[in-house]
Amino acid sequence: MVRGNPRYRKYLAAELQTSVWNLVELYLAILRDRGEIEAQRQFARFRTIAIDPEDGWLFEAMGLKVRRPKLSYADAIGYTAARRIGARFLTGDEAFRRLPDVEFCR
Repeated sequence: MVRGNPRYRKYLAAELQTSVWNLVELYLAILRDRGEIEAQRQFARFRTIAIDPEDGWLFEAMGLKVRRPKLSYADAIGYTAARRIGARFLTGDEAFRRLPDVEFCR
């Protein structure tokens, strides 16, 4: 979304939530690509929709990470958090393509 992929535009009108771990992953990617000022700006933009996963969700997510090592730990947490709150996980990561409750967009 932040990089301007037009396929994600339709989701901007939706009620979005993300995990704080996915937000940190986003911060790191922007920090590398565009620098600290832009990374902090985007972090602040999305901070209000970031949820802190409960401990049990983290344990469940790390179980998923063990079973699917190609997943980043942040995405494993984000996916688990989405399922726990009854939401779909929006991603373009092929590793999630066939998992339940995934909205795949690439």
